[in-house]
Amino acid sequence: MVPSSVRAQTRDPQVTEEKVRAVLPELEKYIRDAQQKTGVPGVAVGVVYKDKVLYLKGFGVREAGKTDPVTEDTVFQIASLSKAVGSTVVAALVSDGVVSWDAKIIDLDPSFQLREPYATSQLTIRDLYCHRSGLPGDAGNELEELGYTRDEILRRLRYMPPATSFRSTYAYSNFGLTGGGVAAAKAAGKSWEEVSREKLYGPLGMTHTSSLHADLLKETNVARLHIKVDGKWAAKAIRQPDAQSPAGGVSSTAKDMARWLQLQIGTGKFDGRQLIKSEVLLETHTPQIVSGTNMDTGNASFYALGWVIQYDAAGRTIWTHSGAFSKGARSVATIYPADELGIVVLANAFPSGLPEAVSATFFDLVHNGKPQRDHFALFDSLFESLFGPANKKAIETYATPPAPVSPALADGAYLGAYANNYLGTVRIVAGKIGLVLQAGPGKLNYPLKHWNRDVFLWYPGPESPAVPTPVTFIIGPDGKASQLFIEAMDINGQGILERVP
Repeated sequence: MVPSSVRAQTRDPQVTEEKVRAVLPELEKYIRDAQQKTGVPGVAVGVVYKDKVLYLKGFGVREAGKTDPVTEDTVFQIASLSKAVGSTVVAALVSDGVVSWDAKIIDLDPSFQLREPYATSQLTIRDLYCHRSGLPGDAGNELEELGYTRDEILRRLRYMPPATSFRSTYAYSNFGLTGGGVAAAKAAGKSWEEVSREKLYGPLGMTHTSSLHADLLKETNVARLHIKVDGKWAAKAIRQPDAQSPAGGVSSTAKDMARWLQLQIGTGKFDGRQLIKSEVLLETHTPQIVSGTNMDTGNASFYALGWVIQYDAAGRTIWTHSGAFSKGARSVATIYPADELGIVVLANAFPSGLPEAVSATFFDLVHNGKPQRDHFALFDSLFESLFGPANKKAIETYATPPAPVSPALADGAYLGAYANNYLGTVRIVAGKIGLVLQAGPGKLNYPLKHWNRDVFLWYPGPESPAVPTPVTFIIGPDGKASQLFIEAMDINGQGILERVP
């Protein structure tokens, strides 16, 4: 169980098993109402108190328009909630003495380097798991979109200029954290996927949990990913996240995730066995760096090691992490350690704040007897805002071509190869109805639509197919493009490519 020093902090004597059980019917009603309001096709929920799973239930369907129900055994992709799960994997390695949080990455994985030599020489697993390496938050994401492998993405991070000085600022980085997980696994002489299975999923009996997408494809009871198409949820998206598996590649069920909650609440103990040393697992919940502000209270939020640490209005400590794929996944796990109480909520649609709203409402019911605010309105508007305003502005900006439109140069002025160390080589080739941008190791084809003179529009992927971004050719003195600027790929200046002779 959680040590007495943690439980004593604002321990609510009203939180008992009976009290938690008493609010579950109202929680279930709230889930059904929220699902009806949002139309989110599928939701699965697990509630754990101390060492007991008090509630497991699925709601809705695995795929919109079909009847297969979501159950406690339905497999969901949990996106960035994988960071907290993966943190537990590393904690197991630390507990076994295989590696330490302060082990230097250069000693474990010399292939992983940052642009600055000093940062490379000092970088630790801890730095990467609390997002203070200096890497820009989006570094590597666009390389994944282009189809680069995990090893190649991590290798290319050395070309990315730092966004901040080393260890000075929090910047949430999928591939930074992935580099930390991969390095920890290398200390064990195994792959990340193998270590996750051997150190966590196997010992906890998480029989439908994996960090490998191929295992998800073998499952039959799977929640499809949903995005909104013309205002309706549609299972149009596929997300293969193996490249960032430590940060976003876990697939799991409410039942399996409840077992993981039991391990967290028990600080390493599960089913009477101490699987991870208590002090090691608690370190994953120790704040490392300020990460933002709690939306409910205005209090500072902190990032620990794969976990967000917050404090509610009554001063209670909260351990939490959420997950989101803009291709259709949402998840959250939240624990009040002093109350030894946790909840996990999995959903198969984005954007939606339903998981956080369900979680916050559950703890309101337990602590206050009723919701203290409309959590759904708060969180749903937050997730809508992640894409909505920016997408709307881009669509409006490029909805009507300028008048008059300046014609493009002849295709020959643009055709050819352009490159930089980070993105690699991009080719502009002639397609059947215009120019085509080829990028990535698999030469993905993106048709370009002329906008004005040397500016064309592209639509990078299926997540937001109606949202254009500009591709601009910079014309040299010979009348041909000497540079190519891809705005969608421009992180810290990495969207500029030089023509290859």
